[in-house]
Amino acid sequence: MSETRRRFLSLTAAGAAAAGWPGWARAQQYPAQDVHFICGYPPGSGADVIVRFVAEKIRPLLGSRTIIVENRVGAGGNIAMAHVARSKPDGYTVFIHGGNAVAASMSLLKSPPVDVAKTLRVAATINKQPFMCLVNANSPYKTLADLTKAMKEKGPKASYATSAPDGTVMGELYKAATGVQAVEVVYRTASDSLNDQLNGNVDYSMHNPVYAVSQHVEGRMRVLGVSSGQRLEAFPDWPTMAEQGVPMDLTGWWAALVPAGTPKPVVDQINGWFKEIVATPDAKKFLNGLGGDAYIDTADNAQALFLKEIDNWREYVRLAKITPQG
Repeated sequence: MSETRRRFLSLTAAGAAAAGWPGWARAQQYPAQDVHFICGYPPGSGADVIVRFVAEKIRPLLGSRTIIVENRVGAGGNIAMAHVARSKPDGYTVFIHGGNAVAASMSLLKSPPVDVAKTLRVAATINKQPFMCLVNANSPYKTLADLTKAMKEKGPKASYATSAPDGTVMGELYKAATGVQAVEVVYRTASDSLNDQLNGNVDYSMHNPVYAVSQHVEGRMRVLGVSSGQRLEAFPDWPTMAEQGVPMDLTGWWAALVPAGTPKPVVDQINGWFKEIVATPDAKKFLNGLGGDAYIDTADNAQALFLKEIDNWREYVRLAKITPQG
């Protein structure tokens, strides 16, 4: 490199720093220390499995640095969310969680610990996971139309299981579109509803994809529809609810979130890490096994989706008549 070129770059760097380019010097060295991936659920949970998978795949990209997984458990992930939102915006504290779940917290909680639109931003995306409508594999219902016909005949004596806000919203959208009058039965976890559904105490369920796929593989449950706007690449034979006459595009998606104000070059670096590992066949296979598809996008597009989801969930909560929790 010529002396003139070297001097030009040096002056440019000094000028950028002097002009206040956010985190310019820090971004040039990133990562200069270990990065902490924060999980809102305990070790061994479905969330923890996702966090540790991506952490293990990204570690080799950090050179001499490593990734430390921290489980900050409690309040449905909100303790971890608040911790990250209040952390230093330097890229060393990254929240791996459902982007839609973080957005939903603004409407599902009476007093959210932080304003996520102002305190967090999405750095990268991981996957998309719809919720699923399930019936007992031994039931006579082969299609959503079969279920709807039977539930209409049963009237208010029909019932269905849920265990998460997404399931509640999906159930209400289904009833609104079809006129079904089924009563929602809320369980602590999806697994807690299994015996009741197998025994016929509840007619159908709206559950998360990890549970749905595992029950499908074990031959206990049949998937009649998925809540996403498009069919899954992982399970292309499973129809969407929308194509069966029940309009909805309710899709969960996992993301890496950082404190607002994290320098753009650092956000871009994190985005690059996730793009590289999510695109691998190994990651796609892993994510398909969780009932979803790999999802790669720019940080800016993902942030726009995040802000839109905050508005979406405000409407979902209203439509489903969900009472915000204390």
